Amino acid sequence: MLQRSRTGAQSRVPMSSTGQYTIRGVTQDGRPFRPSDWAERLAGAMSSFRPGGGAGGPGAHIGYSPYCFPRVVGGVKCVIVDEALRGIEPMAWDFVMNFARDNGLTVVDGAAPAD
Repeated sequence: MLQRSRTGAQSRVPMSSTGQYTIRGVTQDGRPFRPSDWAERLAGAMSSFRPGGGAGGPGAHIGYSPYCFPRVVGGVKCVIVDEALRGIEPMAWDFVMNFARDNGLTVVDGAAPAD
C-alpha cells in the first residue's frame, strides 16, 4: 500500500509488516557503501525527530532518534528506520528513503538484531 505525505507526494515504500525497515550499507551491486560513517551521519541528521521533539538547552543530550538509528547487522552498517517517522514528519521519512534509493542501498522490511 502506498501512502501520501502531507505535501501530497506519494511514498514508494509500502507499509511494513513489522513497523521498521533496515537500510543496509551495501549497494545493489554488492559493494560496501562509503563513506564508512554514512549510517551515523544519516541517523545524526534525523536525531531531532524524537518523542517530545528536539528540545535544546542545558538539559539536552546528544543521541539518536528512536525512529532512525545506526546499527551493525551481520558486519554491515545499517540504519533502522521506524515507520512512525512517516506519520510524524513525512518530509524526514522521504529524505531517508530517498537517500537509500538515490545511493542504491537495499531497504529490508524489519529490523535485524545488532551484532
